[in-house]
Amino acid sequence: MSNDIDRLAHTKWDCKYHIVWAPKYRQKVFYKEKRKEVGKILRELCRYKEGVEIIEGEVCVDHVHILVSIPPKYSVGGFMGYLKGKSALKVYDRRPELRYKNRNRGFWCRGYYVDSSGKDPRKIELYIRKQLVEDARLPYNEE
Repeated sequence: MSNDIDRLAHTKWDCKYHIVWAPKYRQKVFYKEKRKEVGKILRELCRYKEGVEIIEGEVCVDHVHILVSIPPKYSVGGFMGYLKGKSALKVYDRRPELRYKNRNRGFWCRGYYVDSSGKDPRKIELYIRKQLVEDARLPYNEE
């Protein structure tokens, strides 16, 4: 991770956000290969957007954390609409059983949590990396 300020044609920027969101009804659906698959889908979708970079990310059993750098030409709300909408379609294509589990309704909850990282995003990176360890302490029933 670099502390360099990114540049567009007439703009210098350093916009990093910690974003958390969950599947509808906070279902515990991300186990084993599903976790990896959702992570791959999210990385792929971020590569499609020019200038967007996932710095750190973790797909937990019932929610997702990412620390992402988003250029100022995209709003956070617009980016999240894109990410959640497109990822739901890709998840349903690869895992059709999840579509029927949600009765053809949206895959993700309506909202999300977002916080700007400030000047030192390292604390957020460490927090995201520890999420699986913290979740392992909770009494989930694996499918």
